[in-house]
Amino acid sequence: MSDFYNKIFELVAKIPKGYVASYGQIARMAGSPRAARSVGTALKHAPDSLNLPFHRVVNQKGEMAPEYVFGSRSPQRELLEAEGVCFLPNGCIDMEFFTWREL
Repeated sequence: MSDFYNKIFELVAKIPKGYVASYGQIARMAGSPRAARSVGTALKHAPDSLNLPFHRVVNQKGEMAPEYVFGSRSPQRELLEAEGVCFLPNGCIDMEFFTWREL
């Protein structure tokens, strides 16, 4: 794997329960602010052995991953709700409140 992918994996592994990060946020933190789509590609190719909490990565609007990622949007939402993440009436996550901010 590339150094960029490994950095993405390290960052995603750090997202704590009850918080989310956007693809763009992970890309910025990994040093490539314009590589949000590459974050999704990296997660798609992540080895299962890493056991990454990729359900905690959402788009900048707080929307769930596309349906093909989990088979539908329900599994991702259910995992996040089980961790205490709340959803707005429009089905999006309140990114102001639930965005992970690494110290």
